[in-house]
Amino acid sequence: MHETALDCQRPLFSLPADTHYLNCAYMAPLARSVEQAGLAGLERTRLPSDIVADDFFAPSNRVRSRFAELIGAPSEGVALVPSVSYGLACVANNLPLQADREIVVAAGQFPSNYYPWSRRAREVGARLTVVEPPENRTRRASGWSQRLLEAIGPHTAIVALPQIHWSDGTRFDLAAIGARAREVGADLVLDVTQSAGALDLELDRVRPTAIVAAAYKSLFAPYGTAFAWLAPALYEGRPLEETWIARRGSEDFARLVDYSEQYRPGAARFDVGERSSPILIPMLEEALRLVASWGASRIQAYAAQLLEPHLEELAELGCHVEDARWRSAHLVGVRPPRGTDLEALRQELARRSVHVSIRGDAVRVSIQVFNDASDLEALVAALRSVLAG
Repeated sequence: MHETALDCQRPLFSLPADTHYLNCAYMAPLARSVEQAGLAGLERTRLPSDIVADDFFAPSNRVRSRFAELIGAPSEGVALVPSVSYGLACVANNLPLQADREIVVAAGQFPSNYYPWSRRAREVGARLTVVEPPENRTRRASGWSQRLLEAIGPHTAIVALPQIHWSDGTRFDLAAIGARAREVGADLVLDVTQSAGALDLELDRVRPTAIVAAAYKSLFAPYGTAFAWLAPALYEGRPLEETWIARRGSEDFARLVDYSEQYRPGAARFDVGERSSPILIPMLEEALRLVASWGASRIQAYAAQLLEPHLEELAELGCHVEDARWRSAHLVGVRPPRGTDLEALRQELARRSVHVSIRGDAVRVSIQVFNDASDLEALVAALRSVLAG
């Protein structure tokens, strides 16, 4: 059975007609319904007596389940956290690491998936191995995954990677990397901030120990919301904080001072304190509902449909775009010819109201459900003006 093609979802957003926003990898625009969920939450807090004990639990658990469904994982492994750095701190503090072992990371990862590992390695005297990509643009992505596979060996304890690189959408061969990590007894930890909800993770093939994701990018949720998913091996770990809501029996507010040393089952012990925001949680729930209704495979097909008509011209202009096998469709790095005046390009893009990010030597283009053909045409026109002019 074939899925129906996804139509442009721009009417669901409040984007100005003359704005070409190809920068969801920076921050997603809020959908109108997500805004309304937040406003309704604000209104509820006018009279806190209407907020009952169950409101601290049921909405959070629904959100937990929705994220689990998106990544294809059991919901008891989901923790509600405020950021990737918080979630990774929980993971890093609970994974075993000795002085004679190493942590393997890819070069240029977002800092939140670097600093926890550099600190942990320093603490125990372990080695942090940073794997650089090849210089050759035409073999960059495939060669990078190969280098990572070669770097993982008998002394590797942890491999920490994104599903796609945040700067240019490079797609890593996580199935092969996950298999190699298991072969040497290493834990695989993934940051899926730029791909969750938009790109299938194939969890049963990759089999990571932990997954983290900020929700304000490909999950279309408000800033300050994030998730961590942890495998059962970490369920008995030590959380960053001792929040009351993570304890068994915490639903009974009248008995909160009957202190319990028992945590709630699964990964809930890692939840951040005050996780039950009557404003953020409804917004997060509505955002996840929208993302699930679009579907990752349909998002990929929609983004590819907008990008592919321009690939030939981009190549003629001397730009390099990674082969489809080694990139996502919704986040793409367009590399202009070496020596291009990137500041002039930045100014031309701004003049045409084309919003992208320049990361290193790549123009990072993130195509999402609210984009249409005019957005890609405006992007290519700006590149043509600078590169051909």
